[in-house]
Amino acid sequence: MTPLVLALNLCLSFAGLSLLALSLDRHHRDAFGARVPKARARMLRIAGWLAIALSLVAAVAAEGVNFGPVQWIGALTGGALPAVALLSYRPAWLRPAALAALPLALVSLALVLTA
Repeated sequence: MTPLVLALNLCLSFAGLSLLALSLDRHHRDAFGARVPKARARMLRIAGWLAIALSLVAAVAAEGVNFGPVQWIGALTGGALPAVALLSYRPAWLRPAALAALPLALVSLALVLTA
């Protein structure tokens, strides 16, 4: 069950870190071509932290208190690498990639719950 939980954690971590990055004015301007409104920045931050927290909850629930946080830290690192690469080279692709990661996380969650 570890590969499915890892896929869930990677998708949630990538989406959460991407949302947090898009809540910053510089990255939002690179991706959207406009400054981020304060209400949208707040919403992006809340959604980003929520996705990261859900990733931790999923890791601990599936792998236990001993190994769950270790897997979560690895998933955060693995999710940060493509987010940073997209921000550096193709910032306009970050939003669709983060939006694509959320349905993949739901599919992974469904597979985890049925396994």
